[in-house]
Amino acid sequence: MNLLDANIRDTKTKGDLSVLRNNGNVPAIIYGGEAQNEKVSISKKILKALIEKENFLSNIVTLNVDGKPQNVLPREIKYHVITDDPIHVDFLRVIPGVKLRIEVPVQFINHEKSPGLKRGGVLNIVRRQVELRCPSEKIPESLVIDLDGVEIGESFKISSINLETDVTPTIRGRDFVIATLAAPTVMKEPEKPAEAEAAEGEAGTEAAATDGDKTAAEGDKKEGDDKKPSEEKK
Repeated sequence: MNLLDANIRDTKTKGDLSVLRNNGNVPAIIYGGEAQNEKVSISKKILKALIEKENFLSNIVTLNVDGKPQNVLPREIKYHVITDDPIHVDFLRVIPGVKLRIEVPVQFINHEKSPGLKRGGVLNIVRRQVELRCPSEKIPESLVIDLDGVEIGESFKISSINLETDVTPTIRGRDFVIATLAAPTVMKEPEKPAEAEAAEGEAGTEAAATDGDKTAAEGDKKEGDDKKPSEEKK
């Protein structure tokens, strides 16, 4: 679990927010539950480092607000339109027992142990994330799909993933596909037998000789006669 220091902020105007951001901080808000919303600020440098890590928006963060830790879930990040720096973050309080809707990334392991991939198969990922409804204390870091022993033509559906009790996909009523291992899109052309290559070579020699005789019979062409119409217009 990530730990992030935060400080209570008392910003009331856009000018106050600009000063806070110019000092290397990012305004944020903590909401949810029975407690009132809290306006806080966090270090932009540390926040950017956490965002660069995979799955920041689906991992619980412990915010140390003026020495008082509380678990929160990042819900939305706003970025500057030019610099792409984070300029505001919304954090949702994690309350045990309360269910959340959250997108969890899909992780594939053991690529090197898949016979299908070794034979040139292509992993066709239909869903890189799956939206789940689950208690805040049971949010999985990722949904793991093991490729060990998987052959071409096999598919992975949501039913093939073991989810904890009370953790369910928001898509109900059908066993949707997450990924498939498809056949190669480009098949290697089989090599021609040596005899066929020799026959084609002889045919090509005969054709070249015939073309040469035809050219000689037609006589010399004038300069420019062999140009294409499109070339003459240039």
